[in-house]
Amino acid sequence: MFTKILIANRGEIACRVILTARKMGIQTVAVYSDADKDARHVELADEAVHIGPAPSRDSYLQADRIIAAAKQTGAQAIHPGYGFLSENAGFARRVEEEGLVFIGPKHYSIAAMGDKIESKKLAGAAGVNCIPGVNDAIETAEKAVEIAKGIGYPVMIKASAGGGGKGLRVAFNDKEALEGFTSCRNEARNSFGDDRVFIEKFVEEPRHIEIQLIGDSHGNVIYLNERECSIQRRHQKVIEEAPSPFISEATRKAMGEQAVALAKAVKYESAGTVEFVVGKDQSFYFLEMNTRLQVEHPVTECITGLDLVELMIRVAAGEKLPLAQKDVQRKGWAIECRINAEDPFRNFLPSTGRLVRFQPPRETMFAAGEPSPQP
Repeated sequence: MFTKILIANRGEIACRVILTARKMGIQTVAVYSDADKDARHVELADEAVHIGPAPSRDSYLQADRIIAAAKQTGAQAIHPGYGFLSENAGFARRVEEEGLVFIGPKHYSIAAMGDKIESKKLAGAAGVNCIPGVNDAIETAEKAVEIAKGIGYPVMIKASAGGGGKGLRVAFNDKEALEGFTSCRNEARNSFGDDRVFIEKFVEEPRHIEIQLIGDSHGNVIYLNERECSIQRRHQKVIEEAPSPFISEATRKAMGEQAVALAKAVKYESAGTVEFVVGKDQSFYFLEMNTRLQVEHPVTECITGLDLVELMIRVAAGEKLPLAQKDVQRKGWAIECRINAEDPFRNFLPSTGRLVRFQPPRETMFAAGEPSPQP
């Protein structure tokens, strides 16, 4: 087992990883920018290394500085948290090449699932239900209309590199498909530097349900039930709950088994999430795979009694998963709400405003009834 790990992140997720590492007797190294020198994650860690100025592109996204900080402090492994470099296959490979351990999936698994078009092809080959559509990049608006008519309206026009609702349009007729393709492609080029666009069937009355996975380096992969993420605002999740109040036991099992099949197809290790869109008849189709820990991981921990960060660390250290599929529990129900502030006088633009008072409830639940670790 590792004796010291570095957390290549900040804020809540860095604090979360530090608490589990402390519980496991592992020392931690925080990294921080100029803006975060007095942040809580810096205070909680055993050591802290300054990695640059406030803009994240000059600090938390600087792979060389993060790797140098790990070597300087004697850390044996790096946990990327979520966001920043967590799904960067190049960073994961660099960490390995420098003789360190990346506490996450292998770089080839991240790369395989990082492109929406290629990941759908891999999913189909692994026997995972995929939404009817064309997964190859479409070159012209006229071709987009022809394909949309073949699939049958309504259709979704999506950017291959998209995310967070950017580069996504729904079309109900030829005119909307023509205009949607052009605007989607332009937005994708401007937002992601990648204008590849594909088309798939739009599932009506959809639900967004995701399966939590964990795999090890010995070929074992299990699913840890699902999370319901259907309540969204501007394509961003607002409410996440586990388990889903909608799907049946049979659907849960089928989704879980398909998610595991996909993970095994890309030799997946560590924690990951396979996202599905589920129709009103409980038909389900693959959306994408997130090759990292999710923001909403605590709701899964609450109903399973498992510490996902601990499992990630143990798997990265070469240990086998301590449980099989039959051992996964589902007790109780958990919910997570992301606080959203918008300015109604500015067309509901996101607005953090000034936080005058914040009084969180006392923590009484961590991993299904265990007392939460104290800083």
